[in-house]
Amino acid sequence: MDADMVDGEASVDESVVAESVVAESVVELDVETLMAERDSFRDIAQRLQADFENYRKRVSSQTTDEVERATGRLAEGLLPVLDACEAAFVAHPAEVEPLFNLLLGELRKQGLEAMNLNGQAFDPNLAEAVMREDGEGDGNGNAIVTDVMRSGYTWKGRVLRAALVKVRG
Repeated sequence: MDADMVDGEASVDESVVAESVVAESVVELDVETLMAERDSFRDIAQRLQADFENYRKRVSSQTTDEVERATGRLAEGLLPVLDACEAAFVAHPAEVEPLFNLLLGELRKQGLEAMNLNGQAFDPNLAEAVMREDGEGDGNGNAIVTDVMRSGYTWKGRVLRAALVKVRG
């Protein structure tokens, strides 16, 4: 008769069974630990990816803003040239008109707009009143622009240079 057989049943070494149960729970614990680490690393990777995407968008926006500011500074630097062309146009329209229109057209394509303030209510955000004449304003207590002494310009919606104007009222 086999020593492992007792009463017709195989005897199982209890220490082997206990070791097997411990090994299974260690493996189970290791798998759970590894899965938790994997999830943690996945979260870190997703956060890094989101941070990088935000960084990329921020840098792109900053670059665009800097290009806009630089282009605006260039346009502002060209305003005296535009003023000289405008004065020459008034004195000699036939000779200067092509050059004046070319310069003004190119600046308009880039975002420069001349402010048309003649006959409008005076707005100190858009113009500087350098002369005042007596008379009625717009009836609401606001002065009216009667003459533009120097043109004012906006650049992509922001005032690049305020106009110099004469007001009534």
